[in-house]
Amino acid sequence: MKKSILLFSSALFLSFAAHAQTSYGIKAGMNLAKLSNVDNSMEDYQKNNLSFYLTGFADIPVASQFSIQPGISLQGKGEKYSIDETIANAKVDGSARLNILSIEIPVNAVYWIPAGPGKVYVGAGPYIGFNIDAKLKTDGDVTLEIIGDGDKDELDLEIGKDKDIHVVDAGMNFLAGYKLNNGFLINAGYGLGLTKILTDGDKRSSRVFSLGIGYQF
Repeated sequence: MKKSILLFSSALFLSFAAHAQTSYGIKAGMNLAKLSNVDNSMEDYQKNNLSFYLTGFADIPVASQFSIQPGISLQGKGEKYSIDETIANAKVDGSARLNILSIEIPVNAVYWIPAGPGKVYVGAGPYIGFNIDAKLKTDGDVTLEIIGDGDKDELDLEIGKDKDIHVVDAGMNFLAGYKLNNGFLINAGYGLGLTKILTDGDKRSSRVFSLGIGYQF
């Protein structure tokens, strides 16, 4: 009975995918990342952490102007702090950067609007991410407790339960862009993390604005 259900489900999925004329694409570009819930004393020094993303996706039409896009994505996230001012008659100049590399699995619902030689699209959906690498760097006069002293120090952070960084980073994606009839894509997106990044009780979560280009075959 279970085999029959599995075979029927597989056949139904393959039939749907063939009928839906599934297409595939790739997108890449830059990320501007921050973490939310920053302490008030640090807000003035928080900057965008410049990183990258690379995404492969499938586009499965389910209506004339509506499709579902599952995918897999390599995402650079994190945060950055930079200071260059005089405090208590002393010049303070330096930066601290948290770089996080994550593998994400997004599933977005996308709506297409014909416009000129292509289509405008907007979409949203959930994602689940798995942090695979994290590094903390300081440069100049900036110091952090877990680093020790500054001066271009770098520390590999541990990922996992009771470590420095949580493994899972889940949240919501929001995307918009334009697709030319030849398949060329212009993309913009925003990732809203809903889970905590740090394991020390800190409530900061990921925020990522992205810009890039791509191609849908």
